[in-house]
Amino acid sequence: MTLTLEGVSKTVGGQAHIHPTDLTLENGTMNVLLGPTLSGKTSLMRLMAGLDVPSAGRILWNGQDVTGQRVQDRGVAMVYQQFINYPAMTVYDNIASPLRLMGKPAAEIDAAVRATAGMMKLTPMLTRKPLELSGGQQQRCALARALVKGAGLVLLDEPLANLDYKLREELRVEIPRIFEESGSIFVYATTEPEEALLLGGNTATLWEGRVTQFGPTPQVYRRPVDATTARVFSDPPMNFLQISKTGRRLMFGDGQGADAAGKLAELPDGRYLAGFRPNHLEISRHNGEAMEFTAQLSVTELTGSETFIHLDHHGERWVGLVHGVHDLTLGRDLKVYLDPAHVYVFGADGRLVAPAAYALAA
Repeated sequence: MTLTLEGVSKTVGGQAHIHPTDLTLENGTMNVLLGPTLSGKTSLMRLMAGLDVPSAGRILWNGQDVTGQRVQDRGVAMVYQQFINYPAMTVYDNIASPLRLMGKPAAEIDAAVRATAGMMKLTPMLTRKPLELSGGQQQRCALARALVKGAGLVLLDEPLANLDYKLREELRVEIPRIFEESGSIFVYATTEPEEALLLGGNTATLWEGRVTQFGPTPQVYRRPVDATTARVFSDPPMNFLQISKTGRRLMFGDGQGADAAGKLAELPDGRYLAGFRPNHLEISRHNGEAMEFTAQLSVTELTGSETFIHLDHHGERWVGLVHGVHDLTLGRDLKVYLDPAHVYVFGADGRLVAPAAYALAA
């Protein structure tokens, strides 16, 4: 089974919600749509499902054009942020409901419900009502009702967003297992880069209605094709700094310099944009090659074991994520350090011209 989007776009009131998109999703794959709010994730899912008709382009299912086909006539299941269960029905009846609507025989329904409940660890709760369940169990029930249909395409639109941290972590671990057992094409929308990394599979990064990159999740994370993708696939977003190359030297702000080694040595002389992730910015020098910068500390945020530091570097806003709890004075200059091995280099057009050395070694 494959789902293929060929030049699919969606325009509403003259405004492009989805720019022309080509995408192919293969059978038995987990595919994450990663992007901020209003980047187009839900719009793209609605087109995949058949809830909306594209303004241009075609949608193919196993090579067959289903662009104008109703959602009811497609093998699609959707799960949303909100738990959509029938409160007056038991868990058993909730899971069975789509099969009954399809007119399946009672014996077939019972076997499918019990098999799906077992996969979702809901067997002991089959006689309960949804309101007697925890939040995680309610979302499992909604997932089970979607999966029991045997849909070839399962669309999950930020399904864990309304759960507390513990439940999110629990289901993040379970969803890849569920996906492997079902064999369907899974499409999972999220705003969180960490969630994309945990789910694995493939990731499509979205920005303002455009798919900026699609591929195996680790590859998209380590080798973003442009600065926009790097910004999307980093939380907090990637930091940037103007740099220039002359001969075999790279010159950074504050007069800092580094030897242009590896791929960087092959770059033509000129101006570029350097990018580095917040977790690679440090407040102490751990590497003799690390460059030192001076920035003004504006905000700190403690997470328990880590500290977010918000910095102003000559008008550029940087965020660092450093280990430990640190007592730092706001409004003061702070020395921060960056290993050149963690620096990505982008061209004037934002396209990647040299990935970070650590990413190449990964």
